[in-house]
Amino acid sequence: MLKQFLNKLPKRSIKSETFEDPLNESNNNGGIQRTASLNSAVSPKLNAPKRTSSAVFPSSVIAGIEPLLPFKDAPATEKMSLFISKLSLCCMVFDFSDPSKNVAEKDLKRLTLIELLDFISSGPPRFSEPAILALSKMCAVNLFRVFPPNYRSSRGGENEDDEPSFDPAWPHLQIVYDILLTFVTSTSVEAKVAKKYINNSFILRMLDLFESEDPRERECLKAIMHRVYGKFMVHRPFIRKSISNIFYRFVFETERHNGIAELLEIFGSVITGFALPLKEEHKIFLWRTLIPLHKPKSLGVYFQQLSYCVTQFIEKDPKLASTVIRGLLKYWPITNSQKEVMFLGEIEEILEGISMSEFQRVMVPLFWRIGCCINSSHFQVAERALLLWNNDQIFNLIGHNRQVILPIIFPSLETNVQNHWNQSVLNLTLNVRNIFTEMDNMLFLACHARFLEEQEKQSFATEKRKEAWDRLENAASLQPITGNTTAVLVSKP
Repeated sequence: MLKQFLNKLPKRSIKSETFEDPLNESNNNGGIQRTASLNSAVSPKLNAPKRTSSAVFPSSVIAGIEPLLPFKDAPATEKMSLFISKLSLCCMVFDFSDPSKNVAEKDLKRLTLIELLDFISSGPPRFSEPAILALSKMCAVNLFRVFPPNYRSSRGGENEDDEPSFDPAWPHLQIVYDILLTFVTSTSVEAKVAKKYINNSFILRMLDLFESEDPRERECLKAIMHRVYGKFMVHRPFIRKSISNIFYRFVFETERHNGIAELLEIFGSVITGFALPLKEEHKIFLWRTLIPLHKPKSLGVYFQQLSYCVTQFIEKDPKLASTVIRGLLKYWPITNSQKEVMFLGEIEEILEGISMSEFQRVMVPLFWRIGCCINSSHFQVAERALLLWNNDQIFNLIGHNRQVILPIIFPSLETNVQNHWNQSVLNLTLNVRNIFTEMDNMLFLACHARFLEEQEKQSFATEKRKEAWDRLENAASLQPITGNTTAVLVSKP
């Protein structure tokens, strides 16, 4: 049956091949019709495979070249034609949800894909333009597909312990990804020719695949996008813009996407390559994209990658540190304790490299927020805030600005000493108090006296309010009860 199947493949000279976009729908539709006719001509038992994409490679097998001929048996002048024929053979897409269907054909395709990978890895002299076209079309047919709604980001990435979903077609998809990765990195591929087929449309469809729930596929995509960004300089602005759009949609619309961590890893390496001084476009990306990415509930899934990107920006331009801290304060979580712990960790990392002038710009709102964290009833938040004093760099920053910082956080420290339920937090609070006492005892005593004075004022105000309510209650109790006891609700104008 296989031999009959192969003999039925259409044969046409390479001269009739046209160089068109691998995602061109008119070509794809034609490919579907030809493939369907082939399947019907072979045998009624060989059903047409179900396709996960409407893109089908319409190119033909090269005339006179047998697709099953091994590369080692082909003359050197015919190897590129054989390469195109084998690519054409691999454009058949099968249904992998049923392992019992088309077993022989699937095995033939897998062996052919391995042959193609070995050929590209061997480093042929130069890939012709028809070969580049054929390979891009083969990848488009096998890889580009639309995920069903119940598959696309169904969990939203909120739980890191969720079991990932694995694609049953992965044994074949992995080889196709390896072929594309080896092809993009090959020195036999001229970027000025390949860029016509690895184009904006191709890149956009690749970025759509980052919604896959299979982590193995996202890792392959990440590696390929790294290489594409490095090889095709003309596509770099488009790649950055397209990834930014994915982030915008995730933050401001859906909060559902499986590939945010991988996309941030790609951007992490991109940021390290930015030239100095930073362009305004890159600073805008930091403020409008990376900082808002701290907002979604699923931050824990990609926090490490996001923090790395932010740190890279600050290393490139230390003046951005105060901008980043203001952004974090803007999106500071109020009811999510785990996110607060993450934010405090990122704040510590930023403060380790911040300059004194940048620190002084944000120290007042920053330590007001840290004071709130010290008083948190969640012991992990309070502990994480108090542990900032164990960092030597932060300790020095606080020491030089203690006249401003201590009055801000002193009430939080004293409140913890008097009321906090957790013994570990209480011990850390006492340690910080001792640090300030040793650092500047006069300032500490002044803050303590002011705190006692404020407490007295608050106690006096509380007592006055209580007395006022008591007088009102007594006056109300002396009033006679009339017949009409209907309550009337009066709204303020």
